[in-house]
Amino acid sequence: MRIRTTVAAVSGALALAALVVPAAQAADGPSLGKDDIARATQAVKQAAHTKSAFTSATADTGTPYAINLTFSNVKINSGKPIVVGVANKVSVPVTYTVTHDAGFDVNDPAVWLDVEIYRGSYDDPDNLLFGDDWPTCTDTSSTTASCKGTVDVYPDIDLLGNADATTWKADGYAIDWNDQDPTSEDIDYSKVGFASQDNLGTTKLQRFSKLTVNASPEPVTKGKTITVTGKLSRANWDDFKYHGYTNQSVKLQFRKAGTSTYTTLKTITSDSTGNLKTTTKATADGYFRYSFAGTSTTPAVSAAGDYVDVK
Repeated sequence: MRIRTTVAAVSGALALAALVVPAAQAADGPSLGKDDIARATQAVKQAAHTKSAFTSATADTGTPYAINLTFSNVKINSGKPIVVGVANKVSVPVTYTVTHDAGFDVNDPAVWLDVEIYRGSYDDPDNLLFGDDWPTCTDTSSTTASCKGTVDVYPDIDLLGNADATTWKADGYAIDWNDQDPTSEDIDYSKVGFASQDNLGTTKLQRFSKLTVNASPEPVTKGKTITVTGKLSRANWDDFKYHGYTNQSVKLQFRKAGTSTYTTLKTITSDSTGNLKTTTKATADGYFRYSFAGTSTTPAVSAAGDYVDVK
């Protein structure tokens, strides 16, 4: 299992990666912390990107050699947004295909391989998200493997604020350390294999939303006025609390008892604290609810229906 650790702040993408990269279990040694994995992975990327193109292992002792490996068919959370609250871990599936040279073992303990998501630029991301465990890859031929992994999000550890509620990009990488120690300060990068691929797809990270409803009085005489209150709120990743979602259009809907379909009665707007309040006439026994269609940063949500008995 990859181990999550808290590390001291350092500059640039390396600092961000150190906060989010999981840990690896060496075949004959102890687990490596997230910060160790981050520094090692970033160091390989930086060494590889000092050249405009890869060269052979013997041409430049400071440059990793190219692994002929590509990623395809990447699916993150089956194409659905990743919705995260303020406290609970969220884990979503990531699947993809890896194509490589015959003889290359993607399951070799010396090989680090993963698909991650990031926001910002590829060379200097604003944030990165990985899974807790390395992916599981199954050979489907001598040159292809089908891989399954996860993206695991711990809100108060991984998220840097509400700016994270946006579209993220996916990239993949593979590192073959061969006989090199990833934690060493004296690595011969010419013996390290590396492959990376950007623009593997996108996914949205959204702030979990909540919606409540209360219809009263109940019971009520037919034709009398019913007052329906509620509140629309969503996760805030700046302070990891829920706050009202203001100035949003929300539908008041009604489902007559004995039926299965809600009908929209009217659309109202949440106030400066996310509260909702409106009135309607009692016509028949049934359920009232509020329904929110969602935005790019916040998923759709509907309150559970509140039953009103009409006399």
